[in-house]
Amino acid sequence: MDIVWSNFFIQLIAFGILYWLLSRYAFGPLFSIMEQRKQFVKEQLEGAENSRKQAESQYEEQKQALAQARKDAYDIIEQAKQTSTKQADEIVHTAKSEATRLKDEAVKDIESEKNKAIASLRSQVSGMSVMIASKIIEKQIDDKSQEQLVDQYLNEVGSK
Repeated sequence: MDIVWSNFFIQLIAFGILYWLLSRYAFGPLFSIMEQRKQFVKEQLEGAENSRKQAESQYEEQKQALAQARKDAYDIIEQAKQTSTKQADEIVHTAKSEATRLKDEAVKDIESEKNKAIASLRSQVSGMSVMIASKIIEKQIDDKSQEQLVDQYLNEVGSK
């Protein structure tokens, strides 16, 4: 294999001219497009990373909001329990007060009726005493008969 030196130099010069033309007119714009593409991909990656960070941040915020909502719901339930317990205690207290008031009124009514009965009994006893005294005077009986008469009238008073 023989190397033809004239063809070698011509090919070398043609390659040099082609390289110079490509670097002047093709490589510049091609490298510029490649750099733009590289910058675009880098921006897209940064945008995706920012979106991921925002999504994580929103996820954490939502988690915290959910935890706060659960805590608030628990607090509301506890407050409702306390309120219902307090209301139940108030109802029991009111019922006890009402029962005590009704009992006191009943005791007063009983006392009033008792006093009326005693007053009525006294007036009846005094009337009977007058009757006994008048009968005693009428009959002029002895002590034994007088005791029997008093016992008889007391029995009559007791049976009325």
